[in-house]
Amino acid sequence: MTNIRTYTNERKTEEEEAEREERAEEQEHCPECGGRLVSDAEHAETVCEDCGLVVEEDEIDRGPEWRAFDAAEKDEKSRVGAPTTNMMHDQGLSTNIGWQDKDAYGKALSSRQRQKMQRLRTWNERFRTRDSKERNLKQALGEIDRMASALGLPENVRETASVIYRRALEEDLLPGRSIEGVATAPRHAPPRQAGTPRSLDEISAVSRVDKMELTRTYRYVIRELGLEVQPADPESYVPRFVSDLDLSDETERMARELLDSARKEGVHSGKSPVGLAAAGVYAAALLTNEKVTQNEVSEVASISEVTIRNRYKELLEASDTAAPA
Repeated sequence: MTNIRTYTNERKTEEEEAEREERAEEQEHCPECGGRLVSDAEHAETVCEDCGLVVEEDEIDRGPEWRAFDAAEKDEKSRVGAPTTNMMHDQGLSTNIGWQDKDAYGKALSSRQRQKMQRLRTWNERFRTRDSKERNLKQALGEIDRMASALGLPENVRETASVIYRRALEEDLLPGRSIEGVATAPRHAPPRQAGTPRSLDEISAVSRVDKMELTRTYRYVIRELGLEVQPADPESYVPRFVSDLDLSDETERMARELLDSARKEGVHSGKSPVGLAAAGVYAAALLTNEKVTQNEVSEVASISEVTIRNRYKELLEASDTAAPA
């Protein structure tokens, strides 16, 4: 009896395979002339190469409607889940339960359901941060995001600062230093590299550590990680200062010319780029007959009026020297 059942099963398997092969052949060859079938992705059709018979039409395009030129861009544009990001301690791979106590239809949950959701949120947070290292990273990345928002920095700068902090954590640079201090230090280098620099005074204003600790920690992190940070270009501060002071494009152009002349004359050496930029904007405003006071420029640039007075005189002298006779 067992042999008969086995033979019957083998017979069915052979018949199913034959049917599959027959269907495959039908899909590969034209039912009219036996020619080869090709898929026309542009018109969403399957046609015969020989006689032109349209075998299938209105096919579903299962590919993406966007183009990607490398693997990183493909991952960014993929719609299977949220994109990964270094700004979250788990790179955004875990599930996050929303704080709204509403169901899928927007209706409020009952008290029993709200208690259940609160317990789920609690356990979800515990699972997301399994050890002290992840809790440390979560707190630091939250601090980086808070300061970046206060400083108006773009997302690419936040990503770079998060990567620098992760490296500092891997290199074991945190013992003996506060999380806020090490989280604040990476905020200074990435904006310079991205062409949107922020001064130490601006960063310390939104940080939870004092300027002295911030300076020491920044130098320590840069040295230990071997980061090459070029000195900030005074001209990179000019657009922001001009915009905050509501000055004209002509003033911005004039400020850039003054700073360029000062660079050629060697005035930049040993001077604060923020002070030079602020003095350049003030001097340019005077030359273009725009009303702006040293106090207004001082507040925007977060430097003293004395620095502006000293630097703007040097810029004007350098401009006169560089001008052709």
